[in-house]
Amino acid sequence: MTPVDCAFLEETVEADGETDCAARYLAVRHDSEQLCEPLEIEDYVVQTMPDVSPPKWHLAHTTWFFESFLLKPFLDGYREFDPKYNYLFNSYYEAVGKRHPRPQRGLLSRPTVADVMRYRHHVDDAMAELLGQLKGGDVEPMSRMLLGLNHEQQHQELLLTDIKHILGANPTAPIYAAARRRAAAQGEAEPLRWLEQPGGVQWIGYNGEAFCFDNEKPAHRVLLEDYRLASRLTTNGEYLEFIRDGGYRRPELWLSDGWATVQREDWRAPLYWRSEGRDWLEFTLEGLRPLNLAEPVCHVSFYEAEAFAAWAGKRLPTEAEWENAAREQPIRGNLGGAKRFHPAPAPATEGLSQLFGDVWEWTRSGYAPYPGFRAQAGAIGEYNGKFMCSQFTLRGGSCATPDGHIRPEYRNFFYPDQRWQFTGIRLASAA
Repeated sequence: MTPVDCAFLEETVEADGETDCAARYLAVRHDSEQLCEPLEIEDYVVQTMPDVSPPKWHLAHTTWFFESFLLKPFLDGYREFDPKYNYLFNSYYEAVGKRHPRPQRGLLSRPTVADVMRYRHHVDDAMAELLGQLKGGDVEPMSRMLLGLNHEQQHQELLLTDIKHILGANPTAPIYAAARRRAAAQGEAEPLRWLEQPGGVQWIGYNGEAFCFDNEKPAHRVLLEDYRLASRLTTNGEYLEFIRDGGYRRPELWLSDGWATVQREDWRAPLYWRSEGRDWLEFTLEGLRPLNLAEPVCHVSFYEAEAFAAWAGKRLPTEAEWENAAREQPIRGNLGGAKRFHPAPAPATEGLSQLFGDVWEWTRSGYAPYPGFRAQAGAIGEYNGKFMCSQFTLRGGSCATPDGHIRPEYRNFFYPDQRWQFTGIRLASAA
């Protein structure tokens, strides 16, 4: 973060020296542990593929972040809980030191879950001490504090997606949590409409004073042609038509790398779809259930989204087009706070729906720095900038994104073959 991002921080410091951040810190930390409450002790260690981290590792890594970037540099006399954790729970920060290989995180039966929880409480107690000392002018530690909280919220979404992959790999299809809301009944999806969006010279990127990630800046102008966006997300029913029309068997619909991936991985449907004769089931965090044709299709890769768009005679939007359309829209939708953790059918509305929540929407834009972007010096600068290559951007958040952790400018990014995240499709076309 740069100093301008932190201009609002002095307002969070009250006369007695206490900060609103202390309460927010405890709330965010509690939310991570609450997400793990439905797990059995055996679930905490499983790693089903290199992209998935065991839940225990997420709880420890987010704690390591606060210890490494706040407590060690800013709290006098702080004593590490265990120096070995700096190796075990560093993710990708080269400047911090060597780390345990990512694909082998599931081999760590020790430290135990109880050890990790003691580690969290040790760091939380020290953070309470540090936060009690901070003043309004302590911009650097306060900015790192906000980064750490947003980092933990990112890992809360990763916790849910990784837990889903862990349970989904189990042939017994275990339930993470009983349904908090009744599953949406089968019904007709809202009619898809094409909504005109103005082009011209438009601003994108974050230009406010609240928190944002460095990859959302600087704000800059782009030139857009007039275009149209689908009024809602692509549904399971529409994607099923693509499958039944031979979508996974038609190389002319696919990018070359995408077709090679389909052949290598033997993809025939989105992740978590299971066929039973002519019927389809879908694994969810609430268990296995019949595929709801009105719900947004979810857990598709960029390659699948691109192939579907080609089949439909449309295209994916660019991230600038998406942001331009979303900029004046209210931030509401099926986000993590609803605790449904599954996409919902589009509501009836005359305008654009489902821009926020439900699924991350693939765009046609490669993940690259904005004009004028410069990563910060040191390890903090490794947070986003080092990944600006070979990935595609996604927008809008998902049903697993914590409330308050999404905005029109937020840029998520994944490799084009990844689909274990809550990712889906909104189509676009020329005007």
